[in-house]
Amino acid sequence: MDTATDSRFAGRLHRLLQRTGRSYSARNDRPLGGYLAAMTGFAAYTAAWATAVRLRGRPLPDRPEPWDVVLTSVATFRLSRLLSKASVTSPLRAPFTRYVGPQGPAELHEEAQPEDGKRTVGELATCPFCMSVWVASTLTAGQLLWPRATRTAMGALAAVAGADTLQLAYSALVEKTTGE
Repeated sequence: MDTATDSRFAGRLHRLLQRTGRSYSARNDRPLGGYLAAMTGFAAYTAAWATAVRLRGRPLPDRPEPWDVVLTSVATFRLSRLLSKASVTSPLRAPFTRYVGPQGPAELHEEAQPEDGKRTVGELATCPFCMSVWVASTLTAGQLLWPRATRTAMGALAAVAGADTLQLAYSALVEKTTGE
C-alpha cells in the first residue's frame, strides 16, 4: 500500500471508531480509546511475562494447586486494595487522581482526573477490581519464575489480610460490647 492508501485507511478507521464510540456511549463520556490502550498495555505486559517464563524454560503445571489459588486470591485482594485505596500509596495515584475523602479504615476515596490520558489510568489505579487483574497476573508469573520468593511475599500479604480482618473484627466487637 502507498502512503495515500494508508492515510485513507487510517481516516476511515478513525471515523469508524468515533461512530462506534458515540453509538456505544449513549451521550455519556466513556474513554473507549483509553480502555483500548489499557487492554493493549495489559496484553503486552502479559506477553512479556509469558516470554520471560518461556525463556526460563520452566514447565507449566498441568493445573494450579488449590492452595496456590487460595494464596494468590488472598494476596491479590490485599495488594490490589493496598495499591488502589491505601493512604500510604496515594502518592502513586496522585498524578492521575483527585482526593475526595476518607473511605473506610486507612483507605481513601479518589476520583480519576478528567483529562483523557489520566482518566483511564486514574480509573485503573483507584479500582481494586481492575487492579486485581494486573496483580494476579504478576503474582502468577512470579510463581512460575521465582516460586519461593513469590510465595513468601504472598504469605506476607495473606498475613496482612488476616491481620486486617482481625482488626476489623476486634473493632466491631469493642463497638458491640461498649456501644462506642
